[in-house]
This record gives sequence, structure tokens and C-alpha cells, in this order.
Amino acid sequence: MTHRSHLPSTTPTAGLFQSRLSKQITAWVFFSIVSIEAVLFIPSYVRREAEELYRLETVSKEVLTTVKTDIIGEMPRQRLLSRIQLRENSLIKGVALYDTRGQKVDSIGEAPEFEPTTFTAPVGRPFWRDWLAATMATNSSAPTAVHSRTEEGTRYDVAWPNGNMPYMLAIRHDATAVQKTMRQYVLGVAGLVLIISAFVTWITLMVLQRIVIQPLLRLKGDLSVVGEAIAQGKTPDFDSLKRIAPNELGEVSTAFQAMFERIQQEIRDRQEAEMGLRQEQAKSDRLLLNILPEAIAAQLKENEDNQGAIANRFETATILFADIVKFTELAAGTSPTQLVCQLNDIFSAFDAIAERHGLEKIKTIGDAYMVVGGVPSPQTDHAQAVMAMAIEMMAFAEKYPLGDRQLCLRIGINTGPVVAGVIGTKKFSYDLWGDAVNIASRMESHGIVNRIQVSEDSYLQLKERYLFEDRGYLQIKGRGEMRAFLLAETKKQS
Repeated sequence: MTHRSHLPSTTPTAGLFQSRLSKQITAWVFFSIVSIEAVLFIPSYVRREAEELYRLETVSKEVLTTVKTDIIGEMPRQRLLSRIQLRENSLIKGVALYDTRGQKVDSIGEAPEFEPTTFTAPVGRPFWRDWLAATMATNSSAPTAVHSRTEEGTRYDVAWPNGNMPYMLAIRHDATAVQKTMRQYVLGVAGLVLIISAFVTWITLMVLQRIVIQPLLRLKGDLSVVGEAIAQGKTPDFDSLKRIAPNELGEVSTAFQAMFERIQQEIRDRQEAEMGLRQEQAKSDRLLLNILPEAIAAQLKENEDNQGAIANRFETATILFADIVKFTELAAGTSPTQLVCQLNDIFSAFDAIAERHGLEKIKTIGDAYMVVGGVPSPQTDHAQAVMAMAIEMMAFAEKYPLGDRQLCLRIGINTGPVVAGVIGTKKFSYDLWGDAVNIASRMESHGIVNRIQVSEDSYLQLKERYLFEDRGYLQIKGRGEMRAFLLAETKKQS
């Protein structure tokens, strides 16, 4: 079941320029527009400069016309420039006259300087900027002029080839005003470009902020609370889903919600599976502990490959065997189901007594019950604990309702060294081996009904606390004569 969470989802409150994405987009858009405008500005600048320089050339056309008139009138060459008057503020700063070999004939003012090869070289190969200026001429039949500017750009020289004339005229112009005009032109265009770029960038950013950046910031805020929401098993109110854009970003938001719900469901399924596994593991552990002691079960789990047997030797332990007397006669007069239920009641009571005294039940064989003290965990008073259990078992048998019959037990106890462990690979069981086990079984089989019989080794462990009757020596099969004792009563504490 999905729970709606009141977890605060992060709302994008960042301004236009507070997000890194906004800053990056702003920078890229602004510099892209400026770069494009700069590329487009270069030819515009060249053409504008060519127009300004051509205007200077139009001023010198009057001088060119005057000189041509004097040449046609066959005025001596020393007097061809005599009629030209240069004023202080004139745009024309100097004039020079060259012959057909490129040698300077006469000059006035700041004479323009051209190499002789300038006039003898083939016409038609001017620099591209000079060619643009030349294309501004309205008289296409006029000879192509040769242009030159000083290194600092304040002077602009123009020379006209002779055509059919015996002389060539070169004029120097003052280009300072052109420089100033071009600086103003550059500043004006640059300011306009910056304003346009800033405006276009702002509009672009406003659109992107609404269409892209804000949805992304909302999605980022939702992602930041997903971890906490998953940990708490709740579903937050995602901001990105409150305003789903009708584009790919809206599809991303929808896919994000679907992914979150799928992950959340998978986590719930996994948690439920893990809980089920833990419950099954606990159940398996309980079943295993009903079969094996806890320490042995832990060893068995660690021994995953089941390499070798699990066995331990205990130098001293006390073993108890109990047998229901005349069980065969009892079974003959009782239905199988009722018999099994009665055995279950009796042995379950014995199990509870063993657990109270910290003893380890080993097994039941038919109507026989076997328990040990001091195994698998060492116990200093194992003999006393086993005897206390035997006394309680006798007390239980006296009170157990069995119709017109009485539940009679025969109990034998022995103390000695044993080997305990688990062998085999199937249907594990914890068992005991050793001569001490056989003697305990013989103490029970050679015992007396409703009495507790112990070996001499157990007697030595218990004589300070209990009173016993000496039965003397009994003939034990496989062992010969052995001394046995019957419990008389509990010895009073002084």
C-alpha cells in the first residue's frame, strides 16, 4: 500500500542566474551572438571605410581635372601645379606629379611617396580594400587609381595612371577624420551589438527558464527527497508532477514517477521476501535446535561442505536412561493414536524437566528416554542436575493419570568420559558414545521398578548430598561384576 508523504519536496526558487545551467546558457548564447555579429561586422566595416576614403577621392577630382586641363593646354610641367592652392584646413595635404617613368617631376605640400614601379606595374591588381574603394567610382571608364595609406593611417594617398597623358598625378589626403568616423562607427555598432545580444539572450533565457530550467530544478528537488522517501516507505508529493509540460521533459517527469513507484514496489517486495526468509530461517533454527544442541547446530552451519564428523570428547559427564515398565502390556490395551499421545505427554514433560536443569536430551528409543548432563557445555554439577531430574521424573510418574494402571519407571545413572557429536550426512542426530553410556544403560536394565539406580562413579559424585542403599555387586553383561546403589532419600542439609 502506498502512503502519501508529507515530506517537503524542494521547490525551485532559484532566480534566472542562480542556477549553473542558466549561467552556462547565458554565456553561450551571448557570446555566440556577439561572435556572429563580429564576423558580419568585418565586411561592413571595410565597406564603410572604403566609402569614407572614396569621399576623400572625390575632393581631389577637382585638382585632377585642373591638371588635366593644363596638360591639354600644353602648360610647361614646372607650372602644372602652380594653380593648386592648399589651405590650412584642406583635406588635401599635398600633390605630386610624376612622368611616365615614375620619376617625380614636381610637388607641393606633403608630397605623396610612390615607388617608380607603382606606375609601371600592371594595373588591375590593387589590394582588396583599394579595390572596394575603386568600385565606388561612378565613372567606370576612368583609369584605375592606386591607393596607399601611411602606417599610422592619418594620410591617404591616391595616384591616377597617365592613361593617354604624359604625366601621372598623386594626391595626399588627410585621413584623420576618417579614423575618427570609423572609431565612432565601431563604438556605435559595438554598443548596438551588445544591446541586441543582451536582449536576445534575456528573451532566450526567459523562455528556457520556463520551458527547461524550472522543470529540471523541480525534478532535481524531487530526486533529492527520493532517498528519504524510500527509506520511510512513503511517496512524496512530487513538484515535477504538478505541472507536467507537454514535451519531452514532461515525459521524463512521468517516467521518473513510474520508475520511483517501480523501485518502491520492488523494495517492498524485497523487504517482504526478506521478512519471510527471516521467519523461515527462525523456524528452521527452532526446528534444528529441537534436534541438536545450539553449539552443535552452530558448528554444523559453519561446516557447510559437511567435511568430516563433528565430535568432542568430554572427560566427565552423567548419563541417565529411563524406561517405562511394562510398556508392551500398556500398548496392547491402548489404541495406537492414544498410545502416541500418552508418550508425547510423558516425554514432553521429561523435556521440560531437562530444560529446567540445563540438561541435554539425547534421544528416545521406543519407550526409553536418554538425557545427559555436562554435554555439550561443561557443567560442574552435572551429576547433581541429573539426579534432580530423575527425582522429578519419578514424582511425575506417580501423579500421571493412566486409568487403572500406574506409570512405572526404571532409571539408571552413570558418570564417566564420553564422546559426543554428529556423524553421517543425512538425518543428523546428536549422540553419545563410550563405555560410560553402556554402563548407564545397564544400570537402567538391571534396576528396580520405581527406583533410581546409580553406578559407583555416580555414587561418589552424589553421596555428599543424597542417601543411597548399597546393592552390592551386580553381574553386568560384558563388564562382569559392578557395584550399584539405589537412591534412598535426599540427604538433609546441615
